[in-house]
Amino acid sequence: MSATPAGGAAIASRAGEIVGALPPRGSRRRKRSRVARTDPWTVAILMSPWVIGFALFLIYPMVASLFYSFTRYDILSPPQWVGLLNYRYMFTKDPYFWTAVGNTVWMIVLGVPIKVLFSVVTAVILTRPRKGLRVYRTMVFLPSMVPAVAATLGFVFLMSPKNGPINQLLRLIGIQHPPAWFFNPTWSKPALLVLALWGIGDGMLVYLAGLLDVPRHLHEAASIEGAGAWQRFRYVTLPMISPVIFFSLVTGVIDSFQYFTEAYVASSAASGQSDILGTPQGSTLFYSTWLYKQGFSYFHMGYASALAWILFAVTMACTLVIIKTSNRWVFYQGGGGIIR
Repeated sequence: MSATPAGGAAIASRAGEIVGALPPRGSRRRKRSRVARTDPWTVAILMSPWVIGFALFLIYPMVASLFYSFTRYDILSPPQWVGLLNYRYMFTKDPYFWTAVGNTVWMIVLGVPIKVLFSVVTAVILTRPRKGLRVYRTMVFLPSMVPAVAATLGFVFLMSPKNGPINQLLRLIGIQHPPAWFFNPTWSKPALLVLALWGIGDGMLVYLAGLLDVPRHLHEAASIEGAGAWQRFRYVTLPMISPVIFFSLVTGVIDSFQYFTEAYVASSAASGQSDILGTPQGSTLFYSTWLYKQGFSYFHMGYASALAWILFAVTMACTLVIIKTSNRWVFYQGGGGIIR
């Protein structure tokens, strides 16, 4: 049914009112352009606190330390340019540099894989349903919440050569000459490793989350195909948690390059003096503790800056190597490498 002339006139009149109420096309364009012009400034203002903090507390210290690494600087006097002298002294004349490097490499090469393996095994055990499982998980996680200084002092007491509870227990089971632990250069780093394994709760929690996220149907399919427990773990569980292992490996290597608190406290407790580092016989002198000694005990800020930049360069190189090789053994559900 067609509209009447009166109805058409009413509709046309109403449409004209609506169109007349709209702002002119030019004003709408000017409004959009004005908003477009103000958006970048708004973003810049909102980001300015982070940008200022990033520049003041990260970029400036890095640039300053890079400059100081080429100078002789003791804080009290102006820096004096010496070029590559700090770096040459580091690699050729520093009597403790290679000792610190060797101890740090030991902690990375042996400590990181052992901690990863121990964390994975502990997490696997804690995934099995049994009575009191939450209590066991809490007990394993709680040591990671203990402050590092308190934990180290506690382990120095527990591993005391004469009256320590651990050595007394070893004597009871027939070991008449137990290790001296933190007081023996042969056993001091293994003692630090035992301390690190005691506090694997945070790493265990990450692996536990990864294990619980493995799809159950994959294990069921592998069981139907006749795969045993070890085969299911090797070809199903490990590939599925390989991203978690990759994450732990990267963070573990970075943390080991900066290993400081436990070694510093154990060395001070073993020697009885806070200004003697590396006791016994330099076995607990790590790269970060030597860097700390140069910067804040001797006030060789120029040399400490050079040590810091070598640490940064080596840490970055090792991290890039791990990331570069990860596509060979890290499996992602959306693609990527896989363990063969």
